[in-house]
Amino acid sequence: MQRRHIEIAGASQTLAALASLTARFADPEVALAPGGRVKTISPGHYTVSGLSRHVRLGEFVAHKSKAGIHLGEVVKVEEDIVVVCPIEPGDPIGIHDEVIRRGAFRVAPDASWCGRTINALGEPIDGLGPLMQGEVHRPIDNAAPPSMTRKRVDTGFRCGVRAIDIFSPLCLGQRLGIFAGSGVGKSTLLSMLARADAFDKVVIALVGERGREVREFIEDTLGANLAKSVAVVATSDESPMLRKMAPLTAITIAEHYREQGDNVLLIVDSVTRFAHAIREVATASGEPPVARGYPASVFTELPRLLERAGPGAEGTGTITAIISILVDGDNHNDPIADSTRGILDGHIVLDRSLAEEGRYPPVNPLASISRLARKAWTPDQEKLVARLKTLIHRFEETRDLRLIGGYRPGSDPDLDMAVKQVPVIYEILKQTPGERPAFDAFTDLANALKAAASAGPQPSGTIRRG
Repeated sequence: MQRRHIEIAGASQTLAALASLTARFADPEVALAPGGRVKTISPGHYTVSGLSRHVRLGEFVAHKSKAGIHLGEVVKVEEDIVVVCPIEPGDPIGIHDEVIRRGAFRVAPDASWCGRTINALGEPIDGLGPLMQGEVHRPIDNAAPPSMTRKRVDTGFRCGVRAIDIFSPLCLGQRLGIFAGSGVGKSTLLSMLARADAFDKVVIALVGERGREVREFIEDTLGANLAKSVAVVATSDESPMLRKMAPLTAITIAEHYREQGDNVLLIVDSVTRFAHAIREVATASGEPPVARGYPASVFTELPRLLERAGPGAEGTGTITAIISILVDGDNHNDPIADSTRGILDGHIVLDRSLAEEGRYPPVNPLASISRLARKAWTPDQEKLVARLKTLIHRFEETRDLRLIGGYRPGSDPDLDMAVKQVPVIYEILKQTPGERPAFDAFTDLANALKAAASAGPQPSGTIRRG
C-alpha cells in the first residue's frame, strides 16, 4: 500500500511538471525562438545574420554573452541581416555571439505599482523591492483604440492653476501640450498640474530629465498624490533606446488603469526628448533625415504615441495627457512643435518674457488655446473670457503708446477699462508651486477685480507688460 502511495505521488509530480512545461511553451513565441549570430559591430548598433525571416521591426532580441543576456530592439530588417540597437550601448558584444528572438516587449501593470518608481523596462529603481506582476502582459507598442468606439470628451475639471482654469480649461480625456523653451518653467507647471484631485491614478514619464531632479519631482511635487502615482524614469545619461521606451511604457501602464475604469493623468516630460531619442536610434540604423535633422520615423511615432491617450471605450475610464514640448531656441514652429500641435487638443504657451518679469506660471493667455474649452465653460464664463482676452489684447497693443505718454484717459472707454483691470488680472494669475491649488479661479478673479474697484484708480506707473 505504501508503495502504491509513492507511485501515485510520483505520478502527480510528473503531471504537475508536464502541466508547467505545457503552460510555459503554450506561447509560440516562447516555444519557437529562432536564433542568429552577430555579424558586424558598430557604435550604437550591431547586425545579426540568420534572423531576417523570423523578426519584425520593433521586436526585441536577446543577445547572449559570457556576461549574461542583454536586450536589443530590431530597427532594420534586410534580406540577409538584421540591424539591432542594444538597450544599453555598453553591453559586451562579440562576433558570432548568439542572438535569440524575444518578440514584442511587454509589461504587466498591476494596481500595486502605485507609489513606485520604475525604469523604461518596467523594473523598480526605488529600492522598495520587486514589483508584483499583473495578469495581462501588454506590448508597449500597442495601437490606439478605434476612433468610433471611444467615448466623447464632455466633462471638464479644475486643475487648480488659475491661468489655465480661466483661459484654457481642461476636460477629462483631453490631450494638452505645454510649449516652452528651456528654463522657462515647463517642469514647474507640470508639477502644479500633477496635484489635481480629479484623477484616480497618475502616471509620469520623465524622459531625459536631470538625475538630481527625479527625487525632487517625485517626493516633493507629488506629495499626497504619490500613493496613486507611478513614475517611469529614463534620465539624460541613459541610452536613447531607454529614453524612447519610457513614454511607451508609461502610456501602457495608463491604458491598463483606464481599462479598469480609472480616470488617469498621464504626464510626459518631455516629448521632444522622446523625439530626440528616436532620431538617435534611426540615425544609427542609417535612416536619412527629412526635416531639420529629424528622420521620417519621428513623425510616425509621435501620433502613434499621442493617439493612445484620451477616452477609452464605453464603460472604461479616460487618459488625460499633459505633454511638454521643448521648443529649440524658443522657435514655436520647429518640426516637433509644429507636428505635435496638430495632434493635441490644445496648447499652453509659456512666454520667456513673462518669466523674466517674474510672472509665474508664465502662461500667455492670448496664445494658449484649449480646443475643448467650451465643454468646460458655462455660457457666462465663455463670454467673460472673450471679454478678458479683448481687454488684454487692447492693453498689450497700446503698450508703446502708453510708455511715450500718448494715452489720455477718457478718450477710449475700452482702453480705460483695460488699463484699470488688466494689471489686476495679471496679478491674480500669478501662482507659485507652494500655494494651494485654486478651488474656483473665476471667483478669485471676481474678488480681485471688486477689491481693485473699491480701492479706486491706480497710478499709471503700476502698469506692467503682460
